[in-house]
Amino acid sequence: MFDELVKTRRSVKVYADRPVEPEKIDAIVEAALRSPTGKAARPWSFVVVTDKALLEKLSVAKPGGAAFIKGAPVCIVVCGDPSLSGMWVEDCSIAAITMQYAAHSLGLGSRWAQMKGNNFNDAQTSTQYIAGLLDLPANLSVQCMIAIGYPGEEAAPYRKEELRFDKVSYNRYGRVKA
Repeated sequence: MFDELVKTRRSVKVYADRPVEPEKIDAIVEAALRSPTGKAARPWSFVVVTDKALLEKLSVAKPGGAAFIKGAPVCIVVCGDPSLSGMWVEDCSIAAITMQYAAHSLGLGSRWAQMKGNNFNDAQTSTQYIAGLLDLPANLSVQCMIAIGYPGEEAAPYRKEELRFDKVSYNRYGRVKA
């Protein structure tokens, strides 16, 4: 079951003009809340956005890298509190991919938009821009945004021959499987 999810999940850039059922959004959020964190710190917070005007504003948070959010019916903004854990980036990343697999298991598509370390413009980071839109408290930093919706396009799974097995070493770097 999970093996099939891993093999077939692809990032979705185009979404169908169809709302996502609230129970599916709730299931995705619950999956994220169950994701593992270092020392059970749970330094993440999530903001679920379904308002079209806000989605449009979020789509420009990372110039050239988040435009697809405008067409998604749902975006989950994944935030972390660095004061709660030095592993907040990793913990938020685990929660984000958990959301993506949960969405895929429900027949939905998703795509990640990285925000941490990006600038909205010369005067403002992407986190600052998003914080202003969503009234985020000062202790939270935005790791990423996950667009979610029914796919409006088909993306073929990667074939096994396309996988980069040359990036895998055994026991020591550079050693191939015996």
